[in-house]
Amino acid sequence: MKTVHQVHIIDFTMRVLAVDPGEKNIGIAISDAEGVLARPLKIIKHVSREKDAEQIIGLAEVHLCELIVVGQALDGDGQVGNKARSAQKLAGVLAQKTGLPIQLWDESNTSSRIHEIDLQVGRSRKKRKALIDDRAAALLLDDFLCSAQFSTIKEGVNGKKTEAE
Repeated sequence: MKTVHQVHIIDFTMRVLAVDPGEKNIGIAISDAEGVLARPLKIIKHVSREKDAEQIIGLAEVHLCELIVVGQALDGDGQVGNKARSAQKLAGVLAQKTGLPIQLWDESNTSSRIHEIDLQVGRSRKKRKALIDDRAAALLLDDFLCSAQFSTIKEGVNGKKTEAE
C-alpha cells in the first residue's frame, strides 16, 4: 500500500529595493534574497524624477528585485508634507515605468537615527559628516522588512505542496 504525505514547503524569496529620496542624493538599499536582511547598496545623485526612476529601475532589474519600497518623510503629526508628496510623485513615476509593485513607507527620522548610531559607536566627526543616504535607506528597509505589512506579503507568496512516498 502506498502512503502519500503532504509536505508544505515554504519557498519564499523576495529581494526588495529601498529608496530614500532626498533633495540632492537618493539612498538605495537592498535586502537579501529571503527578504530578511537589509544593507546599503549605493547613493545616486538626484537629477530629475524621470532620470532618477530610470536609475532605480535599472538597479531593481540588475539585482532581481520583486518590490520597491520608497521612503516618504511624514511630518510630526503623521501627515503628508512637501517631502512626502515628492516621494509619492517619484513612486508614481516608478509605478508607470515598471511592472514591479511599489510600496510607500514612512522613513521619518532615519537620518537622525543614523547620526545617533554613529555617535553611540564613537564614529569620528569627519566620518559622521560622510554621506549617510544609503544607510538611511537600509534602516527604512529594515523597518519595512520587520513590519506586519511585509509579513502579510510574505504569507501570500509561494506556498507549494509536494508529494512524498
